[in-house]
Amino acid sequence: MIKKITFFICCLFTISTTFSQSKDAANTIKIFGKVIDAKTNQPLEYATIIIKNTKTEKVSGGITDLDGNFSIQLPKANYQISVEFISFKSINFPAEEITSNKNLGTIKLAEDTNSLNEIVIVAEKSTVDIRLDKKIYNVGKDMTVKGGTASDVLDNVPSVDVDPEGAVSLRGSENVRILIDGKPSALVGLNGADALRQLPSDAIERVEVITSPSARYDAEGTAGILNIILRKGKAVGFNGSVNVTVGDPQNYQGAVNLNMRTEKVNVFSNFGYNDRKGPGNYLADITYLSNGAIDSLRTEKRNFDRNRAGFNGNVGLEYYLNDDSSITGTVFVRSSNNNSYSTNNISSFDPSGNNLYNSVRIQDEDEKDESLQFSLNYANNFNDKGHKLTVDYQYNASNEFESADIFDTNLEFNSTKEISIDNLFQADYVLPIGESAQFEAGYRGNFQDLTSDYLVVAPNLDPRFNPSNNLEFTQNVNAFYTQFGNKINKFSYLLGLRAEITAIDINLLTTQENYKKRFTDFFPTVNLGYEVNDDQSFTLGYGRRLRRPRSRFLNPFENRASETVISKGNVNLDPTYTNSFDLGYLNRWGKLTLNSSIYYQHSTNNIVRVNREEVRIINNKETNVLVREPINLASEDRMGFEFNANYNPSRKIKLSGSFNFFQFETNGEYTYDITNPTTNTVTSVTQDFDAKNTSWFTRFDARVSLPLDIEWQTRLFYRGPRSDAQSDTDGVFSANLAFSKDILKDKGTLVLNVSDVFNSRKYVTNAFAPSRENPTNISNQTFQWRVRQVSLNFTYRFNQNKSQKERNQQQRDDDGGGDEF
Repeated sequence: MIKKITFFICCLFTISTTFSQSKDAANTIKIFGKVIDAKTNQPLEYATIIIKNTKTEKVSGGITDLDGNFSIQLPKANYQISVEFISFKSINFPAEEITSNKNLGTIKLAEDTNSLNEIVIVAEKSTVDIRLDKKIYNVGKDMTVKGGTASDVLDNVPSVDVDPEGAVSLRGSENVRILIDGKPSALVGLNGADALRQLPSDAIERVEVITSPSARYDAEGTAGILNIILRKGKAVGFNGSVNVTVGDPQNYQGAVNLNMRTEKVNVFSNFGYNDRKGPGNYLADITYLSNGAIDSLRTEKRNFDRNRAGFNGNVGLEYYLNDDSSITGTVFVRSSNNNSYSTNNISSFDPSGNNLYNSVRIQDEDEKDESLQFSLNYANNFNDKGHKLTVDYQYNASNEFESADIFDTNLEFNSTKEISIDNLFQADYVLPIGESAQFEAGYRGNFQDLTSDYLVVAPNLDPRFNPSNNLEFTQNVNAFYTQFGNKINKFSYLLGLRAEITAIDINLLTTQENYKKRFTDFFPTVNLGYEVNDDQSFTLGYGRRLRRPRSRFLNPFENRASETVISKGNVNLDPTYTNSFDLGYLNRWGKLTLNSSIYYQHSTNNIVRVNREEVRIINNKETNVLVREPINLASEDRMGFEFNANYNPSRKIKLSGSFNFFQFETNGEYTYDITNPTTNTVTSVTQDFDAKNTSWFTRFDARVSLPLDIEWQTRLFYRGPRSDAQSDTDGVFSANLAFSKDILKDKGTLVLNVSDVFNSRKYVTNAFAPSRENPTNISNQTFQWRVRQVSLNFTYRFNQNKSQKERNQQQRDDDGGGDEF
């Protein structure tokens, strides 16, 4: 692996040297600057820079990026420059001979009050935007997630994978922090996986993948941060869209996005309703061994019928106090009612294959989730050079009630009620120093109070393993950070330090157990960048991060869908600490953009889920039970490389792909006791979890313009096989197809989407307990969360002009403008 990395680094520097020498910088100049709103001093993204050669009459130019910046490289000549943005007055610069780099400075565009009632132009961005410090996945033009959820959106983001249980991983690691609009949020909910399946994709504008976060961000998330940005209209006037989806299996969705902006007020909102069914299936073949010989066999065939219905609404108002400051208030509500009905057909056989018994275990589960979030933001721009102060307050309240009736040989009932109250306070101060340096400092306080009441009533439950409990969980985190950055010619750096003071209290009221955890940690960050030229750059990032166990990882409640395969939490978990390094390379050859990186992470006290055995009395018989729970292992080393490429050979074809390869090595032992319920004898078992393995996953995406103005999008995904100390998981392939057609004079769009065309997204795992070397049971499990989905989506826009936004996007694709260097 070291040889591969060394070879890859050599290739990067060889490519850099070759292409940097090919540039003839002697006859080229750079025109750059920044475009902002004269009223609010906010940057104007996608403002158009038009540059006309007065001699040849050739017109070129570019588009501003997220921060309003633009940088355009051209031959020396006499140019006439103009800057335009819809609903704003254009600025024209007189023609002049430009023979050296030209800084147009900060260009302030004033609103054209005569156009406030005209049609609003809303830019529809390209699918993937590659930046030095992050990759931005824009949802707007991705047809394959139309009618989907936030979980579907994340599953289509480069470097990200979502497994069938909804667990999100970044570069193969589940230790990832998910934020909403840069903050922890009730939108993620108490159970992040389920909540992400409730949030419709239409409410999401983009997802930022941050693999080397600066000190400004939470230290939580050892693999990095996924920041989900919700839609917030900014366009002048009144505009909006209506979105309707129907699908099979049942998928009914409706969404409305409305926005109105005047000179002093901007009101934005989105509302959505969904009613979905998600059939799935699970198959487990379990072989029980005794002294290496087969003792018995057990088969479980489980079918799921899930119905999820929910509503979400987001309303915000931004008020401009004056030219330099504004205050924004946002209210978000989410309510869902879910039902899951599973039928588990169980059969047991002796070693000769003779049937011992058959049973059916039925679980009828109801779940109700409610979330309320209120946020208030104050922003004050002291000047137009970036000197600013922002203050945020956010209140989250989440309530989840879940109950299940389980029918087997006896009737079993269990219920969970969770209530979480979260408060967040945040202040960030930015002070530019000179032309290129910047100082930042800030504070963030996260305060969570959670209660969870879990009750299990079952007449045949082994009393030694009754999981009923009442949990009180409090976590307070006070964080302070400071960082300083500067750019010296082509070299830039950002150095930061973050301190986080954590206090955790866990009370198990049923067993009267109390746990207190206190720790203060410092997290340095270093981000370096070097621009070889306008098209090539290198980055190097280092950061220390941690992973705090969530309340559900700590809560020792058991999933009761099966009596013999059980998952639960572990109250004794401690945080994982990780030192992370990332070397990145960005290059653009005309219409091809390549972003690649090599990364290495060393984690201590690593949290992993392991399988262990228990002997329980089930139906008056001693039965080996497989228990899956998280524990702390000694260490894990993870290294790998990835690359993402965008290639637009023509206006009708746009191609993109990503590839991620990683190797992980885990070291550690786990010792636990097994008690025989009949003899009360205790057996101590030590499991060796030393393991080393490699895996990879890749995506390919193609957008093609067909005759009759039909757009065709194809996405292919493959995740390679992987192994650890206790299991082997097969590779997974899936394919999505989508076709779109604009109708009603481009005000409406129809999208036909087929998700998992070949119905192949199934996860097959072989698990060994307690160890590969000396297993007492071997289980072969196949899990399919949902089957192939076909949906039809219709979007109608009012006061939005799609032809103009496509033209803006095409100019961005052709000119290569908008990337942040």
